Amino acid sequence: MTETVHVPLGDRAYDILIGPGLLANAALHLDPLLSRRRVAVITDETVASHHLETLTTALKTAGIAVDALALPPGEATKGWPQFTRAVEWLLECRVERNDIVIALGGGVIGDLAGFAAAVLRRGVRFVQIPTSLLAQVDSSVGGKTGINAPQGKNLIGAFHQPSLVLADTDVLKTLPRRDFLAGYGEVVKYGLLGDANFFDWLVQNGPAMADGDAAARIYAVKRSCEMKAEIVVRDETEQGDRALLNLGHTFCHALEAATGYSDRLLHGEGVAIGCALAFDLSAKMGLVSQEAPSRVREHLQAMGMKTNLRDIPGELPPAEKLLDLMAQDKKVINGQLRFILAKDIGNAFVTAKVASADVLDVLNNGFLR
Repeated sequence: MTETVHVPLGDRAYDILIGPGLLANAALHLDPLLSRRRVAVITDETVASHHLETLTTALKTAGIAVDALALPPGEATKGWPQFTRAVEWLLECRVERNDIVIALGGGVIGDLAGFAAAVLRRGVRFVQIPTSLLAQVDSSVGGKTGINAPQGKNLIGAFHQPSLVLADTDVLKTLPRRDFLAGYGEVVKYGLLGDANFFDWLVQNGPAMADGDAAARIYAVKRSCEMKAEIVVRDETEQGDRALLNLGHTFCHALEAATGYSDRLLHGEGVAIGCALAFDLSAKMGLVSQEAPSRVREHLQAMGMKTNLRDIPGELPPAEKLLDLMAQDKKVINGQLRFILAKDIGNAFVTAKVASADVLDVLNNGFLR
């Protein structure tokens, strides 16, 4: 069964299709978008080994020519060198403005390929085929594309909406458990920021979802996409409400920079830790009950996820340095860092009224828990 979430953005509107078997039937869904029967696919070497043949066979069987580029896997790919390589490859393939670029992969590939499509010939259409849970519920939806800089994560990029998202839940079966749980960090985020009932559903169904329950996976992806689409439609370019989607990310991005964007900390793991720290900070400031951070940590730990700074392997810089890294966050306005905090589970808000001393206390406690 295929579920559809529509993102109504006027002439940039598109559908997110969610369900099993979408990769093998990709030609059926791509065909209406093609001005000529060829596509360029950007993926990574790990995803290519699992899924590229399925996609290319489906497209070629339907008479659609395919060029494909497989980049190295990992967050380190999301920088200037591989971005330059991708753009130049697309030019060598003579991709035209009315062609389609396909991003086949997780968040790194989706962000990089989407940014390449955004700048190529001042804007080429692209389709997201996300292969990780994190990408299916978050990064493939909403049009944020970009790469990292040494100064911080996602500081270079553009808003460029996809023309279609194909979230094939069958491909999640190939994910290592750590990668699946990293994506689950983004799923939990949606319940924490705006839907307490969804958080309660996750407490009940999260373990089965992690163990492979297909129906639970489809529902979780659909609900996450629905929530993101609602916020994106209200605030496409993050002038207000869309910042809510960054719950946990201010802490997360600093931790990713501190760990060198390495596999010491996957993005979704950082989000989970960041959400726990955001609730700690909210409790310290008297915004939520002391029970709320405990409920968040209890569920994340029941899922086998990281929740504290000490859970990250290797040395981390001191709290003061982490706070400095937060100052590079995209949500800084007029030099003032904004945080997404909570009044309750399912009720997040954006504020700049946060004392540095409180942030430092929360970070230092994170080393001790």
